[in-house]
Amino acid sequence: MLEITFLRDVLIFLVAAMIVVSLFRPMRASPVLGYLVAGALIGPYGLGIIADVEATQGLAKLGVVFLLFTVGLEFSFARLKVMRLNVFGLGTAQLVACGLALGAVAWMLGLEVKVSILIGAVLALSSTAMVLQLINERGEMASHAGRISLAILLLQDLAVVPLLVLVPLLGQEQATVLTALGLAAFKAVVALAVILVLGRLLVEPLFRAIAAHRSPELLAGLSLLVVLGISWATEQAGLSMILGAFLAGLLLAETEFRHQVEADILPFRGILVGLFFMTVGMKMDLRLALDEALVLGAVVAGIIVVKTVIIAAVCRLFGHSTGFSLHQGLLLSQGGEFAFVIFGLALSFAVLPPEAGRMLILAVAVTMALTPLLAVLGKRLADAMEHDDWGGIAKLAEEATDVQNHVLVAGFGRVGQTVARLLTAHQIPYIALDLAPRQVAQGRRRDLPVYYGDASQRNVLQAAGADRARAAAITMNDPRAAARAVALLRQNYPDLEIFVRARDNLHGAELQKAGATAIVPEAVEISLQIAEKVLRSWGCAESEIARLIDDIRAEDGAAVAGEVAEKDGGDAAPAAEGGDGEKQDTP
Repeated sequence: MLEITFLRDVLIFLVAAMIVVSLFRPMRASPVLGYLVAGALIGPYGLGIIADVEATQGLAKLGVVFLLFTVGLEFSFARLKVMRLNVFGLGTAQLVACGLALGAVAWMLGLEVKVSILIGAVLALSSTAMVLQLINERGEMASHAGRISLAILLLQDLAVVPLLVLVPLLGQEQATVLTALGLAAFKAVVALAVILVLGRLLVEPLFRAIAAHRSPELLAGLSLLVVLGISWATEQAGLSMILGAFLAGLLLAETEFRHQVEADILPFRGILVGLFFMTVGMKMDLRLALDEALVLGAVVAGIIVVKTVIIAAVCRLFGHSTGFSLHQGLLLSQGGEFAFVIFGLALSFAVLPPEAGRMLILAVAVTMALTPLLAVLGKRLADAMEHDDWGGIAKLAEEATDVQNHVLVAGFGRVGQTVARLLTAHQIPYIALDLAPRQVAQGRRRDLPVYYGDASQRNVLQAAGADRARAAAITMNDPRAAARAVALLRQNYPDLEIFVRARDNLHGAELQKAGATAIVPEAVEISLQIAEKVLRSWGCAESEIARLIDDIRAEDGAAVAGEVAEKDGGDAAPAAEGGDGEKQDTP
């Protein structure tokens, strides 16, 4: 009977999600907001279609587990080292400042010191699931704003570990905050060290052994086993399942199985994250909200205002612009999903007064529901305050400090933007350079990592982190500028892979001599694409079309090699056509 009830609840979740989210999509509203509304409608405080929220809570938590696992896959220990200033500097400053301010407000309202400290620390946390979902929806994970938000959220997720251990200790008699924090920190460090060491020794050899069987089902099963197994291990150690999922992602991030694992996990993540947000909506006590509307409004406003002001101030202290700082403040001003877990635990151990606990849980849910609107407001404020910001070399150097293993895109016109879209679709970080102010301004308004700079100048390449880049895509429209950029990159970064757009075979030969790894002649590729479509319309076999195109590409490569040999033989190179030496790839 329990299984039938559970299945019924899951079916209701799926139907409600499909209906409400499809209604929100034409309004261009975030699906997250749709999930929250759907949860509030079907939950015990709405229409009461589902009365028991806890029955689906465990399944919903898996959504955040898979979300944090995919975040971990995008990182590595080397990248965390590069980001350490933002994670441990900016992230810690935000957490401490917000925690102290919100805790002081709770203390002034008459709560005990230890309770006030707990409330301040929990409310200082933001919603990892909500913010990352919004960033992913807008394709802003590669942007500077996305990276800073992620750095702060990572530190907050680490802070959950001692908080989860702290709550039961605070419920004991004679327990002091200092003693409790010390015990929590020691337990967390020991558990994490054991998990990381065992994970490094076991995870990669396991994947290699399973991959040798060439069975997609076995590999997908192992992916689930690693995610859920490490998450379970951290929970058994008294830590967070979500932290365990992030660690599992980190362990696989530097292996060759990363992309396959991400593809296996993606379907589970999407539906379970939606389920999580619906359970958040179900916890919104609409009756209490109506009865205590003024109190609830004051608490919600207080959380949002205090966190926005403090996060913006901390970002300014770390050298970020005012508009960017306000954007970060509003984006991270909500309470986090861990508040439901920690406040629920505090209520069960009688650490938190029941009335205060219910009000805080409701307030956190409301702040999370407001996040999509606050994020839009923050973005518009940033755009209004920085409308003339072309992202020059100083901003480039500042914002690229935490980027590595990225692609350097030189030229952000139609070709460069297409390359950038494909990189974003595969969550590969990039930094783009262009000398067209309009192109840069448009990209900056969309919060893309685009900067005003000449890729044929060494100081610009250094500011863009070319020494940490994995590849360069040269899509400039000016042949001479492209050749200079290739030569400079090859001279200073001999191991960098350089992929270049060429006007014709003559230009391709020049680029190959300058040190390009691979060359794509645009005239040849356009003609091949047109010919391919014509041949397909005439019913030619796909295998025959592919063979013909490969043959022509091979002939074209031989022609480029011939041009190089002719140049090496002493012939003077004709002047390249169509460039002014400065203009980059523009529509």
